[in-house]
Amino acid sequence: MLAMVLEAPERELVPMEIPVPEPVEREVLIRVEACALCRTDLHIADGDLVAPSYPLIPGHEVVGVVERC
Repeated sequence: MLAMVLEAPERELVPMEIPVPEPVEREVLIRVEACALCRTDLHIADGDLVAPSYPLIPGHEVVGVVERC
């Protein structure tokens, strides 16, 4: 799948092909149609907040279709 990846703070997002994740118990796989970044994502990208780990795929406000449960 194509993802926009933040490799480190204060860097541009990089388009990257990554494997499609497999959902595990109590998860769903969503084919994302649209995704937005919240202010927290922008703070992480700007280096104002420390991300849990890098590389990071920002964005959690998504609209999509459930592919698998």
